[in-house]
Amino acid sequence: MSKAARSGLLLGLAVLFAFGTWLAWAFVIDDAFITFRYSKHLAEGFGPVWNVGGDAVEGFTNFAWMLWHGLFASFGADLLTVAKVTSLVFGGVTLVLLVRATDGVGAVVAGTAFVLFLPTYFHLNSGLETVAFAAVLLRLVIVALHVIDEDRVFDWEPPLLLLLLAMLRPEGLLAGLPAFAVWFWYSRRIPTARWGLGALVVVGAGYFLWRWIYYGQLLPNTFYVKFGDVAAGSDWAGRTALALAPLLVLTLALLVVKGLWFKGLLLSLTVAATYAPYAMSGLTMDYLHRFAYHAFPVLCLGAGIAVAAIGHRLASAAVGAVAVGWVAVTGATAQGLPTIANYGVDLQRAHVAIGQGLAESGVPEEARTLAVSDAGAIPYYSDWRSIDYIGLNDEAIAHGADPTTVVSKARPTVVVVTSYRQELPDEMYGLDVPAATAGYQLVARIQMREDYWQNVFVLPQWAPQVSTAVTASTDAARLTYDPGRYELTIDRWLGRLSGR
Repeated sequence: MSKAARSGLLLGLAVLFAFGTWLAWAFVIDDAFITFRYSKHLAEGFGPVWNVGGDAVEGFTNFAWMLWHGLFASFGADLLTVAKVTSLVFGGVTLVLLVRATDGVGAVVAGTAFVLFLPTYFHLNSGLETVAFAAVLLRLVIVALHVIDEDRVFDWEPPLLLLLLAMLRPEGLLAGLPAFAVWFWYSRRIPTARWGLGALVVVGAGYFLWRWIYYGQLLPNTFYVKFGDVAAGSDWAGRTALALAPLLVLTLALLVVKGLWFKGLLLSLTVAATYAPYAMSGLTMDYLHRFAYHAFPVLCLGAGIAVAAIGHRLASAAVGAVAVGWVAVTGATAQGLPTIANYGVDLQRAHVAIGQGLAESGVPEEARTLAVSDAGAIPYYSDWRSIDYIGLNDEAIAHGADPTTVVSKARPTVVVVTSYRQELPDEMYGLDVPAATAGYQLVARIQMREDYWQNVFVLPQWAPQVSTAVTASTDAARLTYDPGRYELTIDRWLGRLSGR
């Protein structure tokens, strides 16, 4: 492929990439605000903690992402905008890497599969580290492929990339290990490579020791809540295999191609190492193949290399078209897309508005205590001392403590209960709702979307202040964000985009 052809391909794909980013710009996931809360407290000088003055708990899995946003929080920047722009940059880098790492029809397949996979743009706008992780993993794999081809690489790059992967998500250490091992085996006699490995071990061990001492646990608190549900993990593996089938098949096919089997082995092991922890976990918030996306660009690369190796122009074009068309269709028809396509505005008129209302209420500082299950935007915008009774940000609940006992003992000023129908549930996420809210007043029932409400309970002495503030905030949001529309449909999303 000539330089002009590659530039033209990149330009065309960049236009599609920009359009896709615009389509999903309103999206953000509630979990992003968990990380932002830690970043905010870090910037304020309290350290990366959930509750200021409380026991340190690691309720996030993206340490480097939290640090990055903590830097901008110290300048007063809007963290959601920072997250979106950062992911946009990483997404653009991923596109360039894919087009440059392959040639001819392979570059077309790798780049087009990436930009036509609709979940790409929701992950880019989610506020989480998903796209950044995928980009760093792809770069590490490409460096290892350069080493296999005996091309010169910077020996400081693989240790730095592996360290960044592990700090973006703990399982990044496992995901990046095959590529790192390939690089080090080929470079083991180079002094700078050995120094790089040594530096990685020292810095990585120092980080691990610090967080173990600071948080008192070997792994982030979220792992103790999610890990070990093999049945759910098996279901996840089946859905992932179906959604990405052609990319998986083409990547595995490299194992039997002469001259490419070692590259195929590297790519296959990378995907397997990335997906193994998820196949043994009860994943939550796995919207639009979120966790499978971590290795999606690597699979795009594998498919591109495999298609380029076919040799016959028509055959390679046909196989490439099937692969690209498949992931375009599975992405556009992904389970939960109607919910996610409308999630951002729904979050604004419920969770964000509730949090902002609590922040504006006249409740004194010492009484600003909250128990909540959706522990993202509400705790972040209110900045109230919060109990996460799912357990992601509560060490006791994560290790088996009864949520009802924890909440009842704390007796917070506000208890927010999620419900999936208009009637109040008897139990939600292990919380005995009647017992935990006994003696409270129900002051607001905020509808987020079809079949999803947030019910705000308040201790009687603070009920007037909270009721007034939360009602004012949520009423304003309800009139601003898709007024009167709560249905989970693609039409509602497209209607907003078209101005209807």
